[in-house]
Amino acid sequence: MTEEKKKKTAAKKPAVKKEIAEKPEKKAASPKKEKKARVKKEKGIKGGKRYIAARKNVDSAKVYSLNEAVEAVKKNATAKFDETVDIVLNLGIDASQTDQLIRGVVPMPSGLGKKVRVAVFAKGAKATEAEKAGADIVGGEELAAKVEKGNVDFDLCIATPDMMALVGKLGKVLGPKGLMPNPKLGSVTMNVEGAVKAAKSGQVEFRTDKAGIVHAGIGKASFEVKALADNVKALVKAVNSAKPSGIKGVYLKSAVLSSSMGPGVKLDLASVA
Repeated sequence: MTEEKKKKTAAKKPAVKKEIAEKPEKKAASPKKEKKARVKKEKGIKGGKRYIAARKNVDSAKVYSLNEAVEAVKKNATAKFDETVDIVLNLGIDASQTDQLIRGVVPMPSGLGKKVRVAVFAKGAKATEAEKAGADIVGGEELAAKVEKGNVDFDLCIATPDMMALVGKLGKVLGPKGLMPNPKLGSVTMNVEGAVKAAKSGQVEFRTDKAGIVHAGIGKASFEVKALADNVKALVKAVNSAKPSGIKGVYLKSAVLSSSMGPGVKLDLASVA
C-alpha cells in the first residue's frame, strides 16, 4: 500500500475518543468537624470522644501521688467493661546487657480480679497435691500429648523437677506463649501446693523489654483505691529487689498508671516507697 492510500484510509476511520472517568468529588467536611480535627492535630490528641474527655481530667505536667494517681485512673475508666489497671516502669538499665535484664514474679496482695487456669505437670502424690490445691489441669504424658497438638487451655504452667525432661520437649509450644515453667519464677518446684495457691490467688510475672521497661497489669478498675495501691507497692518493691548489683545512677526512672482505655497518669515513685 502506497503512502497516499494509507493516509486516505486513516482519514476515513472515525476518531476514537478516550473517555476518562471523572472521579467523584469528595464531600467536604462540615466546619464543625474540620475544627475538631484541627484542634486534635494541634494538640497531638488521638482517640475517640471518651478518651479525649478523659484526657481533660489529667494534668500531663503533674506527677501524682499514689492515691491520687489511682483515683484519677479509676475516674477515667469509663468503658462498658471492667478495665485492667496497668503500670509502666521505666528503668535505668542497659537492656542490651544480659546481666541487667530484670525478671521475676510477685503475688498481688489484692489479687488480679480474674480467673487463672493453672496446669500442673506432676505424677503420684504431687499430682494429688496439685488437684487438692485447686489446679485446673493435672497430668503427665497424656497432658504433654495434648499440649503438643496445640491444646493450650491454661494461663500458667507449673511442673515438678522430675517432669521437666517431658515438659522441655514442649518448648516450641509453651515458649512463644510465655508458659514455659521456670525455676527462677517458682513454676518448677516440689512445693506444688504453694505454687498453685499463689497462682490462683493472683500473681504477676514481670520482665524488662528491649527498651528497659516493665509493663504489668495490677488489678481491675473496680478495685478499691487501697487495693490497687497495695498491688502497686508490691510490684515496685519486687522490681526494686531485683535490681542488678552493677547498676549505677537512677534505677527507677519513672512510672505511669493507666486503665485499658484511659490516658496515662504520671506516678510519684517517692509516694510508693
